[in-house]
Amino acid sequence: MADSMNVFERALVRRRRDRAAPGLAQADFLLREGAARLGDRLFDVTRDFPLALDLGCHTGQLGAELHGHPKVGRLLQCDFSAGMAREAMAANAQPTFIADEEALPVAEGSLDLVVSNLSLHWVNDLPGAFTQVRRALKPDGLFLCTLFGGETLRELRIALMEAETEATGGVTPRVSPFVDVRDAGNLLTRAGFALPVADADAVTVTYADMFKLMADLRAMAETNTVIERSRKPTPRAVFLRAAQIYAERFANPAQRITATFQLVTLTAWAPHQSQQKPLRPGSAKVSLASALDAEERPAGETIRKPH
Repeated sequence: MADSMNVFERALVRRRRDRAAPGLAQADFLLREGAARLGDRLFDVTRDFPLALDLGCHTGQLGAELHGHPKVGRLLQCDFSAGMAREAMAANAQPTFIADEEALPVAEGSLDLVVSNLSLHWVNDLPGAFTQVRRALKPDGLFLCTLFGGETLRELRIALMEAETEATGGVTPRVSPFVDVRDAGNLLTRAGFALPVADADAVTVTYADMFKLMADLRAMAETNTVIERSRKPTPRAVFLRAAQIYAERFANPAQRITATFQLVTLTAWAPHQSQQKPLRPGSAKVSLASALDAEERPAGETIRKPH
């Protein structure tokens, strides 16, 4: 089995992003949705951020959303793909560079804000990438991120698994693994962030058939790059059967298939002494009983109901 920190073939991720970059605007609806959500989150923050980094900028969807944003001053953009970085720089005229999220070339404590939109689910060492982001932030700097969660493409995963099992008696990885929202906050804490928050929303998209969905995934550079994927050509019959299963199990009343994309949004801060901290056990000034206007009893005492 592949090492737990070496799940994806990163060189293939880069090549597919390079290939998708020129035509990404035809299939970037999820990137624009994620960018809008991050922009809205920033409006809720009572802070300004003079220097920000868009980490994994694709072709500039988040940069366009943050252009002229009242909370953001200067915005830098970077992407793992040279093709994506070129398109982003052309689109937004912002300083842009090529960088691997797994080896972020940013000085420690140099940024006020790091934003990342649907990119970090392709890194092999997500806790390590989070740690690098935290180090790049100034104390009390903000990290905002969207990435795909574990419910993403569950319908496609089920259809392909059932079709392959019928044809071969076994399955191979065909849909990339995604982070579980319940684990995301723990990963931020492990990386040294303070006040982590993780939440998720499902975005449901409809398609004429499974092949239209797969075409969009290729256009978004979101196809399978798992190292343990099968290198043998998949028989066409497997895909045809999967499309049939998909239509039978996951079609809406209009006979269009549904595809779930779970968008996980993460918010966390680089530690600073001014931030709120949990009280030490036993340091409360008012008892819970007083706050609830109830009678306090010793632990273990039996409470008898009146007859």
